[in-house]
Amino acid sequence: MKNLKITEIKAFVPSKDFELSKQFYQDIGFTMASEGGGVAYFHFDHVSFLLQDYCAESQAENFNMHILVQDVDAWWAHVNDSGVVKKFGVTLTPIETQPWAMRDFRLTDPSGVVWRVAENI
Repeated sequence: MKNLKITEIKAFVPSKDFELSKQFYQDIGFTMASEGGGVAYFHFDHVSFLLQDYCAESQAENFNMHILVQDVDAWWAHVNDSGVVKKFGVTLTPIETQPWAMRDFRLTDPSGVVWRVAENI
């Protein structure tokens, strides 16, 4: 019998300014566990992604990530309190109730990548 168990999936998130983006993700609470060869491995508990020191023209503005959380209000407050909106000039939207039975907000990173943070309702 073949072992087809998947242990993890990670996206390669683009960055226009690698150093700036690394600091942004650390400021919102992600841990940079390793870095090398133009790629930084970030995680928050069991959730992870790879930040790459590469960005094709308009790639970041068309790149979206989704995080499903247990308490979207706590996450919104956490991001707001981190100071990243002012420090990095990024966008943080209010929490909205979506027709697909989620409450969410959007956070853009310094490259324009949209992170949608949501909870099921």
